[in-house]
Amino acid sequence: MRVSSHQPLHHCPPMSDPRTTEVIERLAADLGDRVYMDIARWHLYLKDAHLDKILAQRLYAQAEQGTLKEDQALAILREILVDIGGGRRQIPLLDLVPVQAQLAYMDVVEAFQKRLP
Repeated sequence: MRVSSHQPLHHCPPMSDPRTTEVIERLAADLGDRVYMDIARWHLYLKDAHLDKILAQRLYAQAEQGTLKEDQALAILREILVDIGGGRRQIPLLDLVPVQAQLAYMDVVEAFQKRLP
């Protein structure tokens, strides 16, 4: 699954700092295990779709700028476009994540923010 975005990738934080890398990897693991897309009643978890790391990087970058509000967290899901049909069409990740998985997403985001210094 290919991902594109309205935002260039250079907005993602550098992964050279071991602490940053650890925080992003933990966030990616939490997102990948708990958040899924619903595709024809199949649950495709973000880790299996390889979307967990890009989402974690975007969330981390936004959180570095201050408190991450719900509308900002949802906007990140909206900005990540998922290619379908061999790239013939792109759908915002937000449109593929059902309400129940969005609640899990917000739980992960909230827990992530509590762990930040």
